[in-house]
Amino acid sequence: MKVGILTGGGDCPGLNPVIRGAVRVICNAGGEVYGLLEGWRGAIEGNYIELTSENTDDIIFKGGTILGSSRTNPYKNAEEDVPRVIATLEHLGLDCLIAIGGDDTLGVANKLWNDHKLPVIGCPKTIDNDLSSTDVTFGFDSSINIVMEAVDRLRTTAESHRRVMVVETMGRHAGWIALFSGLATAADYTLVPEVEIDMDRMVEVLKRRREKGKKYGIVIVSEGAHFSEAEGVTTQDGEIDDFGHVKLGGIGETVAKLIEERTGFETRHVTLGHLQRGGSPSAYDRVLGTRCGVHAGWLALKHHFGYMVALRGTQVVPVALADAVGEMRALEPNFLEEAEVFLK
Repeated sequence: MKVGILTGGGDCPGLNPVIRGAVRVICNAGGEVYGLLEGWRGAIEGNYIELTSENTDDIIFKGGTILGSSRTNPYKNAEEDVPRVIATLEHLGLDCLIAIGGDDTLGVANKLWNDHKLPVIGCPKTIDNDLSSTDVTFGFDSSINIVMEAVDRLRTTAESHRRVMVVETMGRHAGWIALFSGLATAADYTLVPEVEIDMDRMVEVLKRRREKGKKYGIVIVSEGAHFSEAEGVTTQDGEIDDFGHVKLGGIGETVAKLIEERTGFETRHVTLGHLQRGGSPSAYDRVLGTRCGVHAGWLALKHHFGYMVALRGTQVVPVALADAVGEMRALEPNFLEEAEVFLK
C-alpha cells in the first residue's frame, strides 16, 4: 500500500509524533509512505519526500513538522489546482492520503472526498482545541503550558512594578487557550470570544483587588475576544487569508490602554503569538499525537476513507469527516461557570 501524508495550516507541537505513528503502521505492514511538502501546496506542485521508519524514528521530540506547512487552499483556484492535486496522487500511485490539519485543511480533504472520492483520511490538529467531534486536539496542552510559563515569569515584573499585565493568547473563535491558561495562572480576569468584553466589570474587579491589597494584576485575553458593536472598538484590519479568515491582532494592546485610562494603574501588554506554537511537544501531546497517527494508519490499511480520527474520552475512534468540519467547538458553559468562581 502507498500512503501520502501532509500537514497543513499553522504548525503545532505533536505533528511529528503523528507522522511517526502513521509511518510506523504503514511500514510495518510492508507499505510505502510519501510526505507531501508544505501542505496542500506540495500536493498541487508535486513536491514530496519518502518517509521510512528509520528517518522518522527520532522526530517525536521535535516541534513543528518535518514536512513543512502552508495555508494553501486548492479550492481558491479550483479549476487549476484541484486537478493538480489529483494528478500528484495518481503520479505517486497513492492508495490513501492522510491530511493532518485544522478545519481548513480537513475541509479541503472532505471536499476532495465528496467531489472526487479521493481516498482521504483526516487527523485533527490545532492548538486552539476548537475542532468539533474530538474532545482534545494535540498541541493544546503544549500551548497552554507555554502560556502558563510566560505568565509565571511576567507575574514577577508585574508585582515588582505594581502593574497590570495584559497577555494576548491565540484563539480566533474559541477561548480554550485563554481560559485554561487563566485558570492555571490565577489570572484576575480572562477575556474569551464566547463572551463580549465587559470593561466595566473587569475594571471593577481590578480596582477591588487593588483596594484589598493586591499590588498587581494579570489579564489574559484571547485574540478573538471582542467588544459589543455599541462600544465601537475593533482590532481587525480587514485583511483576509486564503481561506477567507480576517487576520486578527491588537486586542491585547487595546485592552491594556483602556485599563490604564480607566484605572490609572500602569498597564503593559504582551502578545505571545507564535511562541505558543513553538518548541517540543509536551509528554501528553507526544502520546496523543502518536496514538492519532497509529489510528490514522490503521484506517488507511482498512481503506476506511472519508473519516477522521478523534479522541472520545480515552479512546481514539473514527468519525465522518463531514461531521468534523465546518463547525467550531466553543467553550462549554461549565468551564465558564467554573471560572466565574474566581471573579467574586
